[in-house]
Amino acid sequence: MLNELYPEINEFNSFILETSSPHRVYVEQAGNKSGIPIIFLHGGPGSGCSENHRRYFDPKKYHIILFDQRGCHRSLPNGDEANNTTQDLIDDIEAIRKKLNIDKWVLFGGSWGATLALLYAEHYPQHILGIILRGSFLARKQDLSWFINHGVNRIYPDYWSEYLSIFNEDEKNNLLDSMHNHIFSDNRTIQLIAAKAWSLWTGRIVTHCFEEEYALDENEDDEKLINDVKIEIHYAKNNYFIKENEIINNIKNIPKVPITIVHGRSDITCLPEASCSLHEILPNSKLILVPNAGHLAGEPAITNALISATDEMSNLVNE
Repeated sequence: MLNELYPEINEFNSFILETSSPHRVYVEQAGNKSGIPIIFLHGGPGSGCSENHRRYFDPKKYHIILFDQRGCHRSLPNGDEANNTTQDLIDDIEAIRKKLNIDKWVLFGGSWGATLALLYAEHYPQHILGIILRGSFLARKQDLSWFINHGVNRIYPDYWSEYLSIFNEDEKNNLLDSMHNHIFSDNRTIQLIAAKAWSLWTGRIVTHCFEEEYALDENEDDEKLINDVKIEIHYAKNNYFIKENEIINNIKNIPKVPITIVHGRSDITCLPEASCSLHEILPNSKLILVPNAGHLAGEPAITNALISATDEMSNLVNE
């Protein structure tokens, strides 16, 4: 029997974290206020948290903290890229910890959330109880290039050709700059075409292990779609606001705490090589390569591995 998400968990508190900029960051808490603090770091950049994200954790054991990153979902102003960098997000995470009077906590991050977890742990090792990573993204040039230049397009050339169709020949010489120009265009039609093309391409790739072919949600709000893509492209265009190979170069800063790394063997969004590299240089880490699974936390086999990881972590940090 595979582990499934815990039953629905209601939040017991939510608040807005004010920042030194116009950004107002949405934060919520669930589970046991006296339990093990754990913060959920969502992917993207540009997505946000959902009610299901609370359900990876035993609500009797964990004090569950979730927040929507700057410009995302319930955080305002939505889609705003000003004062929105990786360091700003790390500062927000630390501000949340201080506001909640938490000394040490567990970090739980998937994809871009794993990037943030690693960077935060390197900046604030003294506040880390444990780390759980899923589908790790190291934000190197090779990781981005695999996804938007030369890599996965060779596996799905038909999807790639459809994505490229929104660009003229000159624009194809620098696709990231061209997408940035489109999504930040003053022309709403150009923005929406770009947002849909990007979302369809990325959606098809991250869901490639699913039986049903991915399709855009016709009911999704156009403004939200554009804003989500704005944040994602803003970060990609700026090399995620970190130095090349910064995570690996600073890995020794991460404390000797329990670390579980989960990665789908068939993940073609963020390649398993990244998690294997981390495991080799993090002596306290446990690597779980999930057979026949891709990138998404919601895939049953990945969910199973993550629930096992959070259950095990609750025992490890209480020893």
